[in-house]
Amino acid sequence: MYKMLIVDDEPHIIEGVRRIIDWNRYQITDIQAAYSFSKAVKLALSQKPHIILTDVRIGEEWGYELIEQLTRAEQSSVFIMMSGYDDFNYVRKSLLAGARDYLLKPIDKIKLQTIIEKVIVNDLHGIIPQNTAMEQIDPILHVPLSSLSKLTNKVLLIVQSSYSENLNLKYIADMFQMNSVYIGQAFLKETHMKFSEYVLAYRMHVAYELLKTTDEKISYIARRVGFQHQSYFYSLFRHYYDVSPSELRSMQKEEEKQ
Repeated sequence: MYKMLIVDDEPHIIEGVRRIIDWNRYQITDIQAAYSFSKAVKLALSQKPHIILTDVRIGEEWGYELIEQLTRAEQSSVFIMMSGYDDFNYVRKSLLAGARDYLLKPIDKIKLQTIIEKVIVNDLHGIIPQNTAMEQIDPILHVPLSSLSKLTNKVLLIVQSSYSENLNLKYIADMFQMNSVYIGQAFLKETHMKFSEYVLAYRMHVAYELLKTTDEKISYIARRVGFQHQSYFYSLFRHYYDVSPSELRSMQKEEEKQ
């Protein structure tokens, strides 16, 4: 019933997206792939996909440029971006150009399902098959995102995309053109956490998941989540999870052997 185009210059990413969920459950039965910007434009104009899931960078071109070009051609597809952890400025440009939402790599299955469901219901006016809808839960607050205000959801979105950067309330306030004190107080009142506490907890959460699901070096993971000093990262990680990063890795390997 629905058509989708996946755009990425890395074939294994496209193949991973094809396999991550059962697309037939969402009546997405025609899935095309494009490995270059020019191919994406040609397929979008000829096939007219309902959904375009595209990387924020496609070779030397950018996802927001793809959105702008297809919008000028009156293409009515719904755009969803995929991005690495350090591409947020380009994600912002894509959202401003008209992207509906975005996903961080590696793609989270539940987040992808949630976004697809929203697109089908809100943009394509379709019906989600029963028993597929899943409420998205914040991994730190452990509450449904739908229970939080729009402002808090926007703040969480920034954290989830820019957690490796030197985030602070002034950065958030400048982005939203609001008062930093007001944002901080509103965030604390609703979440019962200071903004800085949430950022640190989210960094630890991402590190935990990367340690369990990848073979990346611990030093690389520490830098990826925003820590330049590995000893400090080790200390904080043990404080949060009562095990060191290397101990968690060892425990995970033992579980996999069983």
